[in-house]
Amino acid sequence: MKKLRLFFIVLIALYLILLIPFTKNNSEIYKATKTPFTWNQDTLWFSLEKSFQNAKEMQPLKLDSLVEKLTFENDVLLNDFENTFHNPDDTIFGFIENSFFKIAALIAAQKNKSDWYLKFYNRVRKKLKEDSKHWDMSSPIARNTSYRILYGMRATTEEILLQTNDNEFISKSLVTDEPSITPFVNVFGIKVHSGDLLLSRGGAEVSAFISRGNDYPGNFSHVALIHIDEETNTPYFVEAHIERGVAISNLNEYLKDKKLRFMVLRPRFDLPEITSNPSLPYQASKFIFDECQTRHIPYDFKMDYHDDSAMFCSEVGSYAYKHYGINLWEFQSTISSNGIINWLHDFGVNYFLTQMPSDLEYDPALSVVGEWRNKETLFQDHIDNAVMDVLIGQANNGKKLDYNIWALPLARLVKGYCFIQNAFGKESIIPEGMDAVTALKNNYFVEQFQNLKFKTTKKVELFKKERGYLPPYWQLVKMAEESI
Repeated sequence: MKKLRLFFIVLIALYLILLIPFTKNNSEIYKATKTPFTWNQDTLWFSLEKSFQNAKEMQPLKLDSLVEKLTFENDVLLNDFENTFHNPDDTIFGFIENSFFKIAALIAAQKNKSDWYLKFYNRVRKKLKEDSKHWDMSSPIARNTSYRILYGMRATTEEILLQTNDNEFISKSLVTDEPSITPFVNVFGIKVHSGDLLLSRGGAEVSAFISRGNDYPGNFSHVALIHIDEETNTPYFVEAHIERGVAISNLNEYLKDKKLRFMVLRPRFDLPEITSNPSLPYQASKFIFDECQTRHIPYDFKMDYHDDSAMFCSEVGSYAYKHYGINLWEFQSTISSNGIINWLHDFGVNYFLTQMPSDLEYDPALSVVGEWRNKETLFQDHIDNAVMDVLIGQANNGKKLDYNIWALPLARLVKGYCFIQNAFGKESIIPEGMDAVTALKNNYFVEQFQNLKFKTTKKVELFKKERGYLPPYWQLVKMAEESI
C-alpha cells in the first residue's frame, strides 16, 4: 500500500514538474515593414454575381451572342497587348483585368462554354511574364500588377470552372512550352523536366495558412524540386517535410501526398547561366538530390533561407539553384500583418522576410509551364482559403493561439519519445524541431479551422440548394465570417 501511495506521489510530482512552463523562445524576430495587398472591391464582386444571375435568366442564344461579341472585343485588345512591351504601370493591364472580370460572369452562366477564357488568361499571363523580365520586381507597382493579373485572373477563371459541368471541367492548362534539354516525365498530364519547380497546395490546415499568410495571399503551400535520372528516366522529388526534413519521394509517394492543385515552373532557357550551360537545371537537381542523401537536413521552422543547415520547402529549390549562380525569388516574400506574425511565431517562425511558395510564380526568371486542378479539390481549396482568411482576420484582431495546459505534461512525455525516434531517423508524432507547446497550439489551430470549416460547409450546402449554383469565393468568405 505504501509503495502504491509513493508511486502516485511520484506520479503527481512528475506531472506538476512537467506543468512548469519553460522560458519562451525570445530569439530575434525579423519583421517585414510592407503593406499587405488588399482588393477592397466587395461591391464589384457582388455586382458580378448579380450579372451572373441575370445572365442565367437570359435566352441561351442571346447570351451566346453577347459573349461572342465581347470575346471578339477582348481578342482585339489582347492582340494589341501582345505586340507591345508594357511597363507595370501601363493602364492596359487595368483594362484587361476589368474587361475579363465582366465577361467572366457571363461565360460562367453559359450552359455550353468554350475554353476561350482559359486560352485568353494563359496568353495574358505569358505576355506579362515576358514583360516582367524587364521590370523592377521589388517595386510595389510591379508586384501589384503581377499579382492582380496572375492571381486575380486565375481566381476569375476558377469561378468559371466551378460553374462548369463535371464532365466538361478542364483540369489541365498548358501555358508556356519553355525549352529544356533535361530528362522529362509526365505528371498530371504535364511534361515535367529535371530541374523544374513544382508548386502544390496540400490538403492540411497548415497548408491553407502557408498559402494565405502572406502580404500577397496565394494558392500554393509547397515547393518540390524534381530530379530525373538521366540513365533510367526515374523521377524523384526533393522536398522539405515538416515531419521528415529534406527527403526524396518517388512519383507514387509524391502523388499520394494529397494535392489540391499543382503548377510547374521552369527556369527560362534564355537566362545567361542556362544559355552557357543548358544542363544547369539537371545539375542543380542532382546537387540537392545527392546532398540530402549525404547529410540529414532538418525542417527549418524559423524560415531562414540564409542558413542551409536546416531547410523549409522553398529553400530546397533556391539553395540548389544558388549553387549554380541563379538566385530565385528575385524579391523577398514579406509577412507584415501583426496577427499572422504572432501566430507563425507560435509555430517557430522568426523570419518574416523570407521565401513563400506562392510568390515563386511571380519571379521573372521562371516560366509558368502548366497548371492542374480538378473540380472537387479546387472547390476544397476555395473553402479552405475562405476559412483561413477569416481566421487570419481574427488573428489580426488580436486572437491568440491557445492550448490546453493540462495536456502539457503528456505532450512533453510524447515529445521525449519522439526525440528518441528522431535520433534513429524515424518520423514522429511531434516533428523534429517542434516543441510540446507548439504541438498543442497546432492542435488548437487545427480544431479552430475544422470547426469553422464544418459550419461554413453547412452554409455552402444550403446556398447550393437555394440558388442552384456553387457559391463564389466572396460568398464563401461571408459564410465563414457568419459562422464565427
